Amino acid sequence: MKKSLLALAALGVFTGAHAQSSVTLYGVVDAGIAYTNNVGGQHNFFTSSGNLQGSRWGLRGKEDLGSGLTALFVLENGFNVFNGTLGQGGDMFGRQAYVGLSSSQFGTVTLGRQYDSVVDYTGPLEVGSQWGSYFAAHPADLDNMNNTNRVNNAIKFTSANYAGFTFGGLYSLGGNAGQFNRNQIWSVGAGYANGPLQLGAGYLNVKDPNYSFWGNNANSRSTTTTPSASNFPSSRVISGFASAHTLEVIAVAGAYTFGAATIGATYSNTQYKDVGTESGAGLNPVGYKGGSGKFHNAELNFKYQLTPSLLLGAAYDYTKGYGLSDAKYHQAMLGADYFLSKRTDVYVDGVYQHASGTDSTQHAAVANINQLSPSSTSNQVAAVVGIRHKF
Repeated sequence: MKKSLLALAALGVFTGAHAQSSVTLYGVVDAGIAYTNNVGGQHNFFTSSGNLQGSRWGLRGKEDLGSGLTALFVLENGFNVFNGTLGQGGDMFGRQAYVGLSSSQFGTVTLGRQYDSVVDYTGPLEVGSQWGSYFAAHPADLDNMNNTNRVNNAIKFTSANYAGFTFGGLYSLGGNAGQFNRNQIWSVGAGYANGPLQLGAGYLNVKDPNYSFWGNNANSRSTTTTPSASNFPSSRVISGFASAHTLEVIAVAGAYTFGAATIGATYSNTQYKDVGTESGAGLNPVGYKGGSGKFHNAELNFKYQLTPSLLLGAAYDYTKGYGLSDAKYHQAMLGADYFLSKRTDVYVDGVYQHASGTDSTQHAAVANINQLSPSSTSNQVAAVVGIRHKF
């Protein structure tokens, strides 16, 4: 009898502890067939992973510590569904990896590889993070609204929700002895969501972006200690600015829903400052000796829930360079997303881009849709048909 009572007591303790903590396995598998009419003068059909959302699997855990305090962690891996390779430059948990504490009264503090405030508060309102696929992101994702880059070594605070208002900030330690500001990243932002209205604003400041922002993964071509090459994307929209000392982004966004329709808009000002400052072979082939590559970007997007299963979308984006580049990019997007269930949908998206002026490489600007190689002309078209499953 005593042994039975002890066993029941032990089981009760275990069950109580288990009820206060949990670990969840989750993920997205997104795959499609894509087409572009001009990559270096040739059309191309290709497989494309992670179109509406990056393909991923992750572990999310929490433990109730009592008095409104919770311990939490997230480990999230990105991958290419067509060949099984790691995403985010070869990092095992390249999408997110953090641990922290959360207070129901004040907010959450986390440590690890995380998203910046521009991504958190304005990213969800740009079309590339909704129904438009990564092709529909702003050219070269120059303002990081589409979450191309994460932040390593980050300390982050996210407030509790106060009647729809939230705010937060992030600071990343550079990690260079004797150089406190080297590779430093910081950002702040705020958002408001109440009923049909959603608003967001974010600021991002990145020192030495070739190393701290584009060079913070396993397959980086160049690091602060071995500055041998540019880590910037090949997109001519920004590739000429790899030697910039600072990247600065200011972004605002908003959306309003009326009935089955939602209209949204975003604006960002992005500046690659002091171009020519960073040393390293291949960082400055143009020979810049100062100045800044600057961009205004404005997007107007619209989506309509035609039926409970069918979503239609349209958007227009305009990018205007000034400073070291006067390139202009006009981009139009159309899309449709059909939900077979709550977790599985099929989609089709199309993007058209037209370029003019002089780009970051000081050549005549050519169309260069996000994540694609440059066109040989001022125009480029891309389309993708795919399926997404969430678990």
